[in-house]
Amino acid sequence: PELTGFISLGSDDHVKLFFPQTAEELATLENLELSAGMKSKTMPPMRDYTPRRYDLDTLELDIDFVLHGDGPAATWAAQASPGQSLYIGGPRGSMVVPDMFDSYLLIGDETALPAIARRLEELPANRRALVVVEVENAAEEQALNSAASVEVIWVHRDGSNNLLEIIEGLSVPQGKLYAWVATETALSRKVRRVLLDSHGLDEEFVKAAGYWRLDSSSEE
Repeated sequence: PELTGFISLGSDDHVKLFFPQTAEELATLENLELSAGMKSKTMPPMRDYTPRRYDLDTLELDIDFVLHGDGPAATWAAQASPGQSLYIGGPRGSMVVPDMFDSYLLIGDETALPAIARRLEELPANRRALVVVEVENAAEEQALNSAASVEVIWVHRDGSNNLLEIIEGLSVPQGKLYAWVATETALSRKVRRVLLDSHGLDEEFVKAAGYWRLDSSSEE
């Protein structure tokens, strides 16, 4: 019942997850409206995450965690067990990509995989998608399902190439194209610049987001 009324229309929507560390932070979370609580000095740590899947019939929400670092989200996820409570807010709004593109270019790392997987699952059979994902090694690759025609390029950090080099040498799909990038903030900016300057993509249809910072313990 806690998820009654929850809605997520965009594949890259964000919800806020809250991780209270003290009784005071928990009390703030439980007794204040979100808009007021966000300003409180006792507001607990929070992180943005992508709703991977929401089942309206069972009121079940799936959220994927990347277990890296010792931030509040990774720490919580590592010890989570059935029956534990998780405090969620949002999403505040959704960006729904119009169904007007022939092809999709989806670029990211582990933190972007929930949004990429959801986008692919929502694409119809008459679309194409080129996906480039950077992960630590082959063991971190995932199955990505879609009715569309999909090519996936996995880039391994323990390999000889890096994500930016792969993007620079990429053969970009022809036709009306929508490009979406989500990875470390500085890298996302560089990838976006390559897509615009080297591949000549239309700036209006290139969205690049920073999902985390190299010098931060934030997780997506």
